[in-house]
Amino acid sequence: MKLTKEGILKQLGYNEEDLKRLEDVIKKTSGFEKIINHIVSLNDKLKHTNSFVAFSNSVPHLKIKIESASNELKEEAEEIIKKWSEKYNVVLEKVKDGVYYIKKVI
Repeated sequence: MKLTKEGILKQLGYNEEDLKRLEDVIKKTSGFEKIINHIVSLNDKLKHTNSFVAFSNSVPHLKIKIESASNELKEEAEEIIKKWSEKYNVVLEKVKDGVYYIKKVI
């Protein structure tokens, strides 16, 4: 089942007012349609590590942010992100420690 744009927004904690932002992300993220159903599952897998998927405030991409204070949970989040990106051929850009942009899908 394919998620709607509104469904993705809701699952990531946003509302319909953010639809334009999501549409910009989709336009700027080559191959986004290949991972549209997997964005929410990544977010769900990361929750227990105090990490999440969100809009970047500076560029039209989704970001993955690790906010855990625990090194163990940080490492677990890094491993989840690595496996997810490899499985779905997602190109990530590491912006700084614990922050990645989802740049494209190949």
